[in-house]
Formats: sequence, structure tokens, C-alpha cells
Amino acid sequence: MLRIEHFTKSYGKGKPAVEDLNLHVHPGDIFAFIGPNGAGKTTTLRAVAGIHDFEGGDIFVNGVSIKQDPLSCKKVMRYIPDNPDLYGYLTGIQYLNFLSDIYGLDAATRQARIERYADAFGITARLNDMVGAFSHGMKQKLALIGALIDEPRLLLLDEPFVGLDPKAAFTLKQHMREMTENGAAIFFSTHVLEVAEKLCNKVAIINHGQLVAQGDMDTVKGVKGDDSLEELFMELVEKE
Repeated sequence: MLRIEHFTKSYGKGKPAVEDLNLHVHPGDIFAFIGPNGAGKTTTLRAVAGIHDFEGGDIFVNGVSIKQDPLSCKKVMRYIPDNPDLYGYLTGIQYLNFLSDIYGLDAATRQARIERYADAFGITARLNDMVGAFSHGMKQKLALIGALIDEPRLLLLDEPFVGLDPKAAFTLKQHMREMTENGAAIFFSTHVLEVAEKLCNKVAIINHGQLVAQGDMDTVKGVKGDDSLEELFMELVEKE
């Protein structure tokens, strides 16, 4: 579903923010992308989403190059940044209907999915409020609903659990599992290592723009014989 091949991205003439990155996210994967601040996680996610151009390698979504045909790639994936910048002058329901228009969802489909996800995330009563009055957590929930109603084949998330209350975080994890059970793929960054360890079947650790470990969760954790992902992460990052 997602194939990153020799991806390299630089800002200016300094050291590349990400250098020669190779990753493969298969249908059914919940793939955690972890690393310290400034390691290159957001840069990579934005390149996959078609926001950042890049000078080295290529990125393929469902077999299509993001460089050659970005529109086809974007039709099957959705990206939610760590701080969603939504249209504050719309109400919640107007925002979701706006996205549904873009996705081409018919009236019955959009209504059913909006009702389902709004109820699940507990914001049905707030859908007629202006988005500009929403808290960060409410905006995060609305952005998640906006991505989920289209049932994308690839979901990209940058720190999706930041700002979510425990119930919403639990709901998101449930829907992530459901999506991948139906053949979708999820690639997301997080600093919540306990969540990544329990939720994900794949993990990649990046530091200073370069991969230091990747693979099946159990295999990666077993490389050093550590008891937890957190211990492995600290060992690999601190020695760099």
C-alpha cells in the first residue's frame, strides 16, 4: 500500500532532514513511526501526503508514484497533521459535508457515516457549533471523523493521540484496528510508546533522519532482548 524507496529530503544546503529512507507498509498493517523531536517523522509524513517535494528517491501509494501522479495517490489516502488547521468559520456539520462533497459521497452514505463516527467520538451535540470555538481535542476529533468517513485505503496520522481524552483515544484505536482488518493500512507517528507497542504490528525507529530499526514489532523488540519498546527506543536513540 505504501512503499518508500531511498527517500531523501533536505532543507537548504545542510544535512538532509531524512536520508535514504526505505519502508514498506502493507495492507493490514498498523505501522508506528517513532523517534525523538526533529528526527524526520513529520517531514516523511508530509512527503507521503504530497505536501513536501523531495529530491531523492520516490514514494509509491497503491503502486503509484506520488511524484508522477499525486492526485491518484491522494484519492486513496488521508492525512491528519498533529495540529489540524480546520475552517473555523464553518460549523462542524458544514465542515464534514464539505469534505463529503470533495470525496463524492452520496447523501445516504455521508449521513450514516457522519452519525456513526460523531456518536463514537462523542461530538454529535457539537456539530452545529462553529469549528473556531472548538478546543484542540474537539478539532482533532472532527479531523479524524473527516478522514474516516471516506474509508481511505491508507491513513497517515501525525501524533493522533495528542489532545484526545481517554475515551476518544480508545475509540480511535478501535477504528484503526477495524480499518486494517478490512485491508486498509495505517502509518502514524507517536511519542506514546506504550500505545505503539500494544496497537501496532510494525514499527520503525528514526533518529537524525536515518532509520535505526524497523520490522515486525516483536522482532524489533527482540533485537536487543529488551522487555519493552521504550527500553529499546532509549537504547538506540541515546547511543546515536
